[in-house]
Formats: sequence, structure tokens, C-alpha cells
Amino acid sequence: MTWSYRLGWLFFRALYTVYFRWRVLNVERVPLTGGVILAANHASFIDPPLVGSALPRPINYLARETLFRFPVVGAVLRSWNAVPVNRDGGGAAGLKAILDRLLAGGGIILFPEGTRTLDGKLQPARSGVGLTVIKSTAPVVPVRVFGSFEAYGRHMKFPRPRRVVVKYGRPMDFAALRAEAQTCDKARLKAIYQQVADEIMAAIARLEPTAD
Repeated sequence: MTWSYRLGWLFFRALYTVYFRWRVLNVERVPLTGGVILAANHASFIDPPLVGSALPRPINYLARETLFRFPVVGAVLRSWNAVPVNRDGGGAAGLKAILDRLLAGGGIILFPEGTRTLDGKLQPARSGVGLTVIKSTAPVVPVRVFGSFEAYGRHMKFPRPRRVVVKYGRPMDFAALRAEAQTCDKARLKAIYQQVADEIMAAIARLEPTAD
């Protein structure tokens, strides 16, 4: 960890401990080294650091490319190895940056739903996460966050001191679909992207807020 990343890591861990009384479950399922995709549900602005600060390894976060234009904010984001993406979170440049981080042995957080939920319920997965998974060779760890919608849903102006829980699932292997994607036609390839996204979202949905 860089010094600035570690400061942020310590700050968020303290915040989640004191204000949100967090619980972290099965963190040992996340590899300590090597590329890994953390695929999580998305209910609140507090989700990304919640998923990342529970881990004893640095994680790459996605950040809107417009934020990098501000000198201080941009410098902090770069020191945290943040990945610049466009407003929709996609684009060829963003995908290449994500794949480069994974190839270099980094971990990255992706949200299959694409945006924060409006009602606290899980949303259908978008195919974009499937494309990223197929283009990479990294394992996928499904992650589910509980309580963050009640703590700081998009309808709230300020976060509330509600308990939050983050649980890590067992790594998923998409070797067979990655191999098929090398030779299939475009129609099947598009279906594979959505299939991967749906399987990841189903794995997230199966996670419960208890250790196992």
C-alpha cells in the first residue's frame, strides 16, 4: 500500500467500525496476491470503500475520469491506483485500464448492476461485467453488502449509523466459457457475456449475512 492508500484504508476501517458497526465475513476467500475481480451489489456510495477496506491488500477502484481533472483529487486518486472511466463506467479505454491492472496482479471492484439500487433490492446484472471477466483470466469473488442502503441509500442526504455487513463468496472460475468465447460467433459471444453476468449476480444473491 502507498502511504496515502494506507491512510485512507485506516480511516475507512475506523469509520465503519465506530459509526456503522461493521461485520466482515469470509474475507479469507479473497486471494492475497494476483489479479482478482470483486463483483459486488451496489446500494450506496459507501459500498466501494466498504468492500475494499476489509481486505489486507490494496484494491483498484473505478472513478469518473472527470474527477482526475481536479489537481488535489486527481493526485489522491492516482496515488490510490484508481482507474479512470467515463460516465457510464465503460468504454474501450476504461476496459483496457481494468485489464491492465488485473494482468499486473491487482484486484479491482466491479458492480454488475452498473448503478446504485433505487429500492434496496438486487438489480439485474448488465453484460459489461461479463465482457470484462471473459477478457481477463482473473478469478471472480462475489461480494454482498448488507445494510448500506439503510445506512446511506441514494435517497438520503447524510449517512445514518446503521450496521453494515460485507460478505465474500467463494471464487468463481469461468475457464470453460472463456475458452468457448475464443471461437464462437458474435451472437453466442454476446450471450456468454450476459450468462457470466447473470451467474455472478446469482452467486451474490445466494450470500447470506452469516458466516459459513
